Amino acid sequence: MKQVKDVMTKDVEIISPNDSLKDAAEKMRMLNVGPLPVCDGDRLKGIITDRDIVVRAVSQGMDPNNTRVSQAMTGELEYVYEDEDISKVARKMKDEQIRRILVVNRDKRLVGIVSLGDLAEAMSTEEAGKTLESISEPSQPAH
Repeated sequence: MKQVKDVMTKDVEIISPNDSLKDAAEKMRMLNVGPLPVCDGDRLKGIITDRDIVVRAVSQGMDPNNTRVSQAMTGELEYVYEDEDISKVARKMKDEQIRRILVVNRDKRLVGIVSLGDLAEAMSTEEAGKTLESISEPSQPAH
């Protein structure tokens, strides 16, 4: 069975906990993304979203130029391990209604991100392969 590392996106853009919210917002705009993983080196510390910046900082009167990412990020977050089975991860994401999830190695270092779409595409390809395999197997001779 395929593992998450076989279908994940490996080059994930990150932001440092010490960067300003303005830096984070600018990076989100350039990349056209809403969430950014927050990492200290390659150690995953949390995630910050465009909504976090608005709700936790701007609406509270914090200056995006002087407010650090660490002050508005979510520290507790869902992640999966790169060697987990894709069908298990897809089920978890569907159950918890998560569209994208960060991927770490067993040392909890960020190695990628995977979307439900990536998993579904890989699973359907594999299912299609199994179906074709069973069709091309010779049938038992009729007696």
